[in-house]
Amino acid sequence: MKYPTTERTLRVPGATLRHEIRGSGSDPVLLLLPGAGGDAAVLDPVADALADTFTVLTHDPRGYSRSTLDGPHTEQRVPVHADDARRLLDAVSPDEPAYVAGASSGAIVALDLLARHPGRVRRVVAHEPPSWSVLPDAAEQLAFFDEVHELFVTEGLQAAGERFLRGIGGAMKPATWMTRPELPPRTREMMIRLTANAPLALEYEYRSFAAYVPDLDALAAVRHRLTLAAGEATRPHLPCRPAALMADRLGLEPASFPGAHNGWSTHPAGTADLLRALLLGDTR
Repeated sequence: MKYPTTERTLRVPGATLRHEIRGSGSDPVLLLLPGAGGDAAVLDPVADALADTFTVLTHDPRGYSRSTLDGPHTEQRVPVHADDARRLLDAVSPDEPAYVAGASSGAIVALDLLARHPGRVRRVVAHEPPSWSVLPDAAEQLAFFDEVHELFVTEGLQAAGERFLRGIGGAMKPATWMTRPELPPRTREMMIRLTANAPLALEYEYRSFAAYVPDLDALAAVRHRLTLAAGEATRPHLPCRPAALMADRLGLEPASFPGAHNGWSTHPAGTADLLRALLLGDTR
């Protein structure tokens, strides 16, 4: 069954967040958080697959796509994005805590939301949060992101993107829909937005999110509500290392998801099934 999508906006300090709601409205809320430069439409296949079980909430993070800033773009901060997520949950699910799942940068936001606002969250799945700060070679990895940014400034987006992909190994795979000769209008519009978002992510998000230090002490107190996950095809590349290290420190068994770092895009059906099982214990 295809559920209709309701579009809304929410005023938050410094921005207006454009968000979408799918499902019957009577099921528990699940907030899905995209990676850097992504928006609500990136999550369409996963959100559609989960709308029979949850009231699925997706949004364009502040400064991207249709979520506008009150002023100019500045360095993005994880706690600000997590506070945006909390305000969305306050608006959509004011009386009940919600489920939250995030991929890549969205996973970092999910971890901060759980650490600082545990009362708003039932359970979190964090898929490959790129928190290089927790790694023993953090200085080297953060320097890599500085190098990518310098390439972006001096040689442009393509050179920076190529260096980034080399640095993270074979951790990004093309989604099957990208090879279709004709894309649906919503997908075409999304691609235009993502092209505009990419330089903003490189300039204002990648480095600050990578340097974010998760509060492992706070997460330890709610570890029973957290699943850290990695893609089967990401190992042993850089993007899976923070999740594995944090899971070890918190005494958790990391979950294995299909695909690589962007497995939510390449394997949406398998991703949705695993999210449902991890969040609800539903194995259908």
